Amino acid sequence: MISGLLQRLRAVFKKDQVTRDTSSNKRWLQITLTTSVGVTALVWGVRELKLLQSWELKVYDQMLRSPLALRSAQSRPVQARDNRILLVTITEEDLAKQKWPLSDNTINQLLQKLESYKPRVIGLNLYRPEQKNLAAGLPSRKNIIGTCLLSSMGRPEIPPPPNFPINNVGYNDLISDNEDDQIVRRSLLFAHSRDKKCTTRFSFAALVAISYLEKEGIELDFPDQHHFSLGKTLFPILTTNFGSYQGLDAQGYQILLNYHDPNYLASEVTLTQVLTDQVSPDKVKDRLVIIGTTAPSIHPGFYTPYSASPQQPARMPAVLIHAQMASQIISTVLDQRPLIWDWPNWVEFVWIWVWSLVGGSIAWWLRNPLLLLAVGSITLISLVGICTGLFLFAGWVPLIPPALTLVISGISIMAYTTYQTQQQTKLIILQVEKQKEVIEQLDILFKESTVFVDRHHHPAPKIVTPEKVTGDFILGGRYQISKILGSGGFGCTYLAKDTQRPGNPICVVKQLMPARRDTKFLQVARRLFNTEAEILQVLGKHDQIPELLAYFEENDEFYLVEEYIPGHTLNEELPPVEGMQNELAVLDILKKVLEVLEFVHEHRVIHRDIKPTNIIRCSQDNRLVLIDFGAVKLMQPANSEQTELETVAIGTRGYAPPEQFAGHPRLCSDIYALGMIAIQALTGIPPQELQPDPETGNVIWRSQAQVSEELAAILDKMVRYHFSDRYQSAHAVLQDLKLIAN
Repeated sequence: MISGLLQRLRAVFKKDQVTRDTSSNKRWLQITLTTSVGVTALVWGVRELKLLQSWELKVYDQMLRSPLALRSAQSRPVQARDNRILLVTITEEDLAKQKWPLSDNTINQLLQKLESYKPRVIGLNLYRPEQKNLAAGLPSRKNIIGTCLLSSMGRPEIPPPPNFPINNVGYNDLISDNEDDQIVRRSLLFAHSRDKKCTTRFSFAALVAISYLEKEGIELDFPDQHHFSLGKTLFPILTTNFGSYQGLDAQGYQILLNYHDPNYLASEVTLTQVLTDQVSPDKVKDRLVIIGTTAPSIHPGFYTPYSASPQQPARMPAVLIHAQMASQIISTVLDQRPLIWDWPNWVEFVWIWVWSLVGGSIAWWLRNPLLLLAVGSITLISLVGICTGLFLFAGWVPLIPPALTLVISGISIMAYTTYQTQQQTKLIILQVEKQKEVIEQLDILFKESTVFVDRHHHPAPKIVTPEKVTGDFILGGRYQISKILGSGGFGCTYLAKDTQRPGNPICVVKQLMPARRDTKFLQVARRLFNTEAEILQVLGKHDQIPELLAYFEENDEFYLVEEYIPGHTLNEELPPVEGMQNELAVLDILKKVLEVLEFVHEHRVIHRDIKPTNIIRCSQDNRLVLIDFGAVKLMQPANSEQTELETVAIGTRGYAPPEQFAGHPRLCSDIYALGMIAIQALTGIPPQELQPDPETGNVIWRSQAQVSEELAAILDKMVRYHFSDRYQSAHAVLQDLKLIAN
């Protein structure tokens, strides 16, 4: 099937296939475009309704947790801590020694200890509204940042320490996503407060980070309502449809929180360690020190993308999330750590649509459920790889919507082509049944003719098929005869020019002459001709079968117009012309012919005359083309002098199996004929000259060829005397041949 697909792709570029390929490509383009647009619109609509948002956010969380994403997006190794930050945590062990809430004296003692080690900024992430003398005893409070809590639905504001200037206070609020997962993925850095006491515009994390950067001369600015900047670094803020968000509440200045691995965020010391002088001054000097509680008994914490990781706690303390935010801001400015970016809506739509086209195109060209599953899975993995690769560069590209369009389009096209194939198969089966009825009537008419000859002892009048004169003679008002390719008892084959098509392309015209011209015989012959033509019209859509361009009746003679295949017959490649073929060449012949037989047999059609002269090697792309689907030869009576039995038992001696000559051909009859061609190629002996085993009836040939045991066993099974002992499908033979190739 794969080689068949490649042949189709190569055929697009062949000049003599322009008409067929243009038609096929137009049909593929029309159906695939229609399907892909419909599927993309459907998925896009579902996405706009937020029905995919939870899936997309889970994918985002998974990629965020990926060690590769951490390594690339943060521009440093996974296990590298941010050495600019020191966390002073208040643990359950600390609370066992200290009462909660911590006393004013304990807080001031902690601040004095830390201040003596000369940190750059101290952030106190604790609510201390009742403390009247915060940082008492310190010479300056400019580098100390306190916190408050904004009011929200059902919750009053928690004011900052009363003796602290509001410029040194940041709100401690964190925003989570929808009510389903309540995961903190965003940082609300600046907001307009309507409270009476917690009036700060800065979040705690933003204020400590900005204060830290100001010590290096980096100033905050708001160039417009969609950006803020720190020095030369511009921070774009979230929009309502950023990434995979739909209808996001993007009020204030928000950015996506690009988490650092929680295990390696920053150095940590405990409250007790600082108060008991167990902390080296070098750990504190010139750093951003953030103080906060990690004790679950005080606050259970918040859900984050790491909550789904079995190696992490289900919730993360607020102080650690603020430290993540502060680290991200500082790293973006000082380390050029990339911010997470997305595409505009129109680019995302095109991206989703392209993958819908890919899924539809794959299904259209493969048309095999198992192969589609394999190739579709590889394509889906490629999509995941591309999205993951872009995330390594901090790009948040939709994954779920294009994956859905890829799958839905592929299934839709496969369902459509399967339905079309089933309808074509039903049509062919119906025509084959009609064909059988007509054949039986023809057989009766031939027998009547034979009885007449026997009774009156003189032959029935023979109809002589006149050959058309080449040159100016035009058939059907458009086909100008240029050359006679062959003639026989059933008519003539001509090379002709189609005068009504651009460029006057060459085609093949087959003249089929009925054996008798009486009305009754012509009526039966006409029915056979029409059913045969309708079958060929369906089969000709395969690129290894000549396309039926037209069929018509003129002067009681029947004509088929087919695509011209430039090249030579397979007979010219077989001994004694070319000498005995090697095993690789025979394998190639078998596979290429079996591919077209698989297609023909899927439509329940038996060729009945597989032989070297009915297989053409196309000179342009080396493909093998099967010609002469010859049930129409049944319009001729039998002739004992001919090697072809042009009766109900059509076939060629040596290639046709016994049941075919008995008038009961089966699908495996074509497999028998192909096997005999392969044996002829290996031995150089025509099938008619091979001797059968007197006990089994199987042909004896192995001693005449140098062939591997594997291929010999396959050929033996293809040409068994009893049809029930043979391969029953072309697909089964192909599967065994693949084992040899592997």
